[in-house]
Amino acid sequence: MDPSSAGAGGNSLPSVGPDGQKRRVCYFYDSEVGNYYYGQGHPMKPHRIRMTHSLLAQYGLLDQMQVLRPNPARDRDLCRFHADDYISFLRSVTPETQQDQIRALKRFNVGEDCPVFDGLYSFCQTYAGASVGGAVKLNHGLDIAINWSGGLHHAKKCEASGFCYVNDIVLAILELLKHHQRVLYVDIDIHHGDGVEEAFYTTDRVMTVSFHKFGDYFPGTGDVRDIGHSKGKYYSLNVPLDDGIDDESYQSLFKPIMAKVMEVFQPGAVVLQCGADSLSGDRLGCFNLSIRGHAECVKYMRSFNVPLLLLGGGGYTIRNVARCWCYETGVALGQELEDKMPVNEYYEYFGPDYTLHVAPSNMENKNTRYELDNIRTKLLDNLSKLRHAPSVQFQERPPDTEFPEPDEDEEDQDERHDDHDSDMELDYHTPLEDSARRSTIQGTRVKRESAGAETKDQDGSRVTGEHRGSEPMAEDISPSKQAHQVDANAMAVDEPGNVKTESGSSTKLPDPPAIYQKP
Repeated sequence: MDPSSAGAGGNSLPSVGPDGQKRRVCYFYDSEVGNYYYGQGHPMKPHRIRMTHSLLAQYGLLDQMQVLRPNPARDRDLCRFHADDYISFLRSVTPETQQDQIRALKRFNVGEDCPVFDGLYSFCQTYAGASVGGAVKLNHGLDIAINWSGGLHHAKKCEASGFCYVNDIVLAILELLKHHQRVLYVDIDIHHGDGVEEAFYTTDRVMTVSFHKFGDYFPGTGDVRDIGHSKGKYYSLNVPLDDGIDDESYQSLFKPIMAKVMEVFQPGAVVLQCGADSLSGDRLGCFNLSIRGHAECVKYMRSFNVPLLLLGGGGYTIRNVARCWCYETGVALGQELEDKMPVNEYYEYFGPDYTLHVAPSNMENKNTRYELDNIRTKLLDNLSKLRHAPSVQFQERPPDTEFPEPDEDEEDQDERHDDHDSDMELDYHTPLEDSARRSTIQGTRVKRESAGAETKDQDGSRVTGEHRGSEPMAEDISPSKQAHQVDANAMAVDEPGNVKTESGSSTKLPDPPAIYQKP
């Protein structure tokens, strides 16, 4: 199959046809998110979200979409996926008290790679609330929702991993599943989207597709042979890549694979994790994508005209992260942005050229045409084994989100709504047969360059989603009226359901390696 012809159905941003239509876009941003600080020398810098927001303002993009401030996710929101004791720990631990909780730190993998810092739990509540709020907006008819503070795809049910504490992506997908029988997750971060894949490994209602560096690289998972299990067999797709992949090579895989996925799976909504550490020149990455090449993935998925949730993720050369996510916000809006950067609050970061785009490097592309062809052929063959989109029988659909009246904001939201259960059930353990080979990969636990931690066993478990009451929503804040300031009373979070853990068969899985090398 010719890769170019395979992707012909998703050409991006034409002036005519369905994709030329203007999209209704909402954008979640909390002005406090840039204040959180992982610590000196840590590569994850939430400040990049503030830099992105500043560029969006100066390019005039805030005037073209709903700007919403997320209401923080509550404990019960987070416990729809995460274990109660893990969330309780995140809520209680502080830099001052962490030395008194050494055993818990080890148990939940919180420490060096995922440090305890001031406001940690508030940070988790903010980015998770924004992703779930974005899912709610899509469920209520918007076309695209954006949360650049989200996309923390490594977090597990019972532990932190790879700079990620709460898996906002899983929570958002659970929300989307209330209204959509099938949800597609696509991950273009340089790291494998292991936390999301693991959460939905045995269901056919969520397909996960991850394009990532594979081989002696964090988290060590994402082999092309990992395809899902039980009902989820062939619903996990992994695209393992090598150093130096460029735009042309990347798109020769992305477009034909995603065209086939959309044809076969027919999702009701798409979640796209736009980790920017796959860009050329990333502090911790080793790919060679340009910003336009990275954004081509956003353009392509946008072209299918399916509700789309855009999330952030990795990205450690923060000036390029801001460039990338600003440009991709323009893509979501159907706007081509001028390369010459307008003066903004962080203008000095973008010197000496002060342009939106940066040229990729001349690094070697270690992905041969033969290897790329083999990967594409293998994955398209797997997709051909899915004869049709799976159907799902609902006994009772979870209730729609209610829009609270302004005078309800001060009410006890926990008391406002009756509980309603749905029959949606997700089987959540990663089977040994598809993961045993990972035990041959040994390495340190952390995502950063140095340090190590002992390996431990992770128990698989079964998760049942009980959707109760209404879900997070947000009120529109016009940036033209507010001078790009977001209202603190934007989104009222109502009663969501909890995911309860049931005892079940457990599988011992080795900890993956975290060999992280700077280019």
